[in-house]
Amino acid sequence: MSNDNSSLRDAALHFHEHPRPGKLEIVATKPLANTRDLSLAYSPGVAIPCEEIAADPQAAYKYTSKGNLVAVISNGTAVLGLGNIGALASKPVMEGKAVLFKKFAGIDSIDIEVNEQDPKRFIEIVAPLEPSFGGVNLEDIKAPECFEIEEALRERMNIPVFHDDQHGTAIIVAAAVINAMKLVGKDIASVKIVTSGAGAAAIACMNMLIAVGARRENIWIADSKGLVTTARHNTVDRWRGAFAQDTDATELSEVMAGADIYVGLSKAGALKPEMMKDMAPNPLILALSNPIPEIMPELARETRPDALICTGRSDYPNQVNNVLCFPFLFRGALDCGATVINEAMKAAAAEAIARLAHEPGLEATAHGVPAIFGRDYLIPNPFDQRLILRIAPAVAKSAMDTGVAQRPIADWAAYRDQLNRFVFRSGLVMKPMIERAQGQGKTIAFVDGEDERVLRATQVILEDGIGHPLLIGRPSVISQRLERFGLTIRPGKDFAVINPEDDPRYRDYVADFHELVGRKGVTADTARTIVRTNTTVIGALAVRRGEADALICGLQGRFIKHARDIQSVIGLSDEALQLSALSMLVMNRGVFFLADTYVNIDPTADEIVAITLQARDHLRRFNIEARAALLSYSNFGSRDGATSIKMRQVYETLKEVAPDLVVEGEMQGDLAVNESLRDRYVSSSMLKGEANLLIFPNLEAANLSMTLLKELNNALPVGPILMGTRQPAHILAPSVTSRGVVNMAAIASSEAVGN
Repeated sequence: MSNDNSSLRDAALHFHEHPRPGKLEIVATKPLANTRDLSLAYSPGVAIPCEEIAADPQAAYKYTSKGNLVAVISNGTAVLGLGNIGALASKPVMEGKAVLFKKFAGIDSIDIEVNEQDPKRFIEIVAPLEPSFGGVNLEDIKAPECFEIEEALRERMNIPVFHDDQHGTAIIVAAAVINAMKLVGKDIASVKIVTSGAGAAAIACMNMLIAVGARRENIWIADSKGLVTTARHNTVDRWRGAFAQDTDATELSEVMAGADIYVGLSKAGALKPEMMKDMAPNPLILALSNPIPEIMPELARETRPDALICTGRSDYPNQVNNVLCFPFLFRGALDCGATVINEAMKAAAAEAIARLAHEPGLEATAHGVPAIFGRDYLIPNPFDQRLILRIAPAVAKSAMDTGVAQRPIADWAAYRDQLNRFVFRSGLVMKPMIERAQGQGKTIAFVDGEDERVLRATQVILEDGIGHPLLIGRPSVISQRLERFGLTIRPGKDFAVINPEDDPRYRDYVADFHELVGRKGVTADTARTIVRTNTTVIGALAVRRGEADALICGLQGRFIKHARDIQSVIGLSDEALQLSALSMLVMNRGVFFLADTYVNIDPTADEIVAITLQARDHLRRFNIEARAALLSYSNFGSRDGATSIKMRQVYETLKEVAPDLVVEGEMQGDLAVNESLRDRYVSSSMLKGEANLLIFPNLEAANLSMTLLKELNNALPVGPILMGTRQPAHILAPSVTSRGVVNMAAIASSEAVGN
């Protein structure tokens, strides 16, 4: 086994074992803080909703979690590329699928591994589970049993049953085909489609293409024994047999001439270059075998420069990834109480995905390809935050139109707002920053280059293409620690190093630094000592000299000392009056930004105006429009004092200099997040709903509020984001995790791209 594979194995095992085994936990949604809570949650109070449900089964969706609960069920007969490894060994995959449901769509999910390979007995085990769940996601069940199982369960269960291996892939393939045919001007009803592979996904793909306009007589399928034809009627099941062609040909290569679309769901190398040569102009190649596709994109493009190419891999454009679809499909189905996921709902999902690719992308793709509809952008990025906003409503509407929705959505604006709030409640809020940074090659100087968190983050930053790390530290120490932590990256090979003890640029750094601070009482000898011992100064000089694009520091030492060093070397931006700090808290309620949380003890009104405008600009990097609340102990003049008067001045100035900014104040914190309370004072405010940018009158209020909110809400902190520097520079909190370091690196790299 190679070192890379060994490292991946160790990392994967560590990830699944620590800090506690597995990837899931169950969390109570109601408080159990006293005897009354207990009496409501259990006996005697629990009997009352039981009686309501007994009288009206639909009440279960009102009083229990059934409506947002999906079972991920497998017998482990076709797990990823591992084959029939059994139910127990499939559990990590099923847990992972449940995590994706929660992360991408806010759907609670329980994995159920059934130790039964007989399809009839499997059906009898799963069907009675209907009262527990709002939907069933079948996973990793081999063909043809998966067809029989899904078909039977859909007939017997009055909740959505969906085999994602079949239909998830099929929906995304359909979206790619819809867009590819539009791009090259072909009619989907007349195109010729050839397919290698006749398993669950392949059959579902062909049925899905028929649902969006393809014609069955134009589809040719080959399995491991050759072309599926009428002559083989005794050797194929009824699902493959539905696509049997009446022909003397026996191999797929014999029918490739004139083909417009190739769909590969078979094995590496199944599509030979010579098979592509007689395909129709502008052929679409969907080579979806993983990890090695039926033909590598480079070879396909060399053979047919006019080809449009999709793979299942994340390192090429047009990735066909099931996560584009299944969380959001279930979201829409659950939200309207669908009893089934029918062909119309799947087609609606495919068309919604296809339409989204025509909208200008929020960011460039991970491959540096502009997110603009074209040959390398036929389908959206799997992390496009708009997927849930497009797919879930389209699916719910289709369910309603086809009469399978038990709880139709009445207020579409409210529903879309609910989905929008979820997008920003999840960790996906960082995705725009990461996507903007990926592939741009920005160099990020890390002052604490020997710290374990920085070293682990460096590996992730390199793997994800977020930037080129420049670590400040002793190479021998860095190498020893990389070895100790089992990381595969190496200094000088994968990333650059500045050695504070022996770097050839030392004299130049000293000269540059002394020129900056010589007239501030710093002698040449002192400058030499500082540059040798102060790694923040070293990193800031690297940025100033153009050897790095951004700086990350702060794991050791005081925040304000780092801020002073940054300001003395990198300096302030032209529009900044001072440095300031913006902190982000990701909570169940939503994402909130707070300023200034670290720098200015008692900023003036003009300084707070500048801080607010800088914060607004930073929120836009997250694709979030600021809704600012100017906080005080008074509400709209209810009490005079130094801070309340100051915040009123801030409001008046902001309305003058930034009339389009949604801002309100001065007001107390509860009014900032409670519109009904706020309306008692001002009913005509531009600020609707919750504020997402909280501006404080002084450091004491900001820092106390931030730390309390973080602890009381178990919030995920991101930042602080240092604002006002001439070039990107950020000071980490000493408690930051390695993932936090990655997040700040993405923010810094994204800023550098913007600069």
